[in-house]
Amino acid sequence: MEQCIFCQIAQKKSPAEIEYEDADVIAFWDIAPKAPVHILVIPKKHIERLSTLQPGDEIILGKMVMAAQKVAEKKKLVDGGFRLIINQGRESGQIVPHLHLHLIGGRALGKMG
Repeated sequence: MEQCIFCQIAQKKSPAEIEYEDADVIAFWDIAPKAPVHILVIPKKHIERLSTLQPGDEIILGKMVMAAQKVAEKKKLVDGGFRLIINQGRESGQIVPHLHLHLIGGRALGKMG
């Protein structure tokens, strides 16, 4: 999707502070962080959201989680803890219509709910 900002970042057509990249996923800093560490992990393939996953996409979802694990280790978040969040749709807070996982940590996050 040419107009998708996350696709543009994945294609290196838009700048981002990249923390991790492989053939299938890329992880970069959120421009409006909610914690000291707030990194987005996205598939390079355009997938709009969880509800539009297709058969076979479970592999890319697993790769996203593995990338988040690598970044969490790099940022020394494993011992203190971190949170992974995927928002589905506008009411959940999904602003960019490209599947992404938030890796958040670096401070006490509090309980949800």
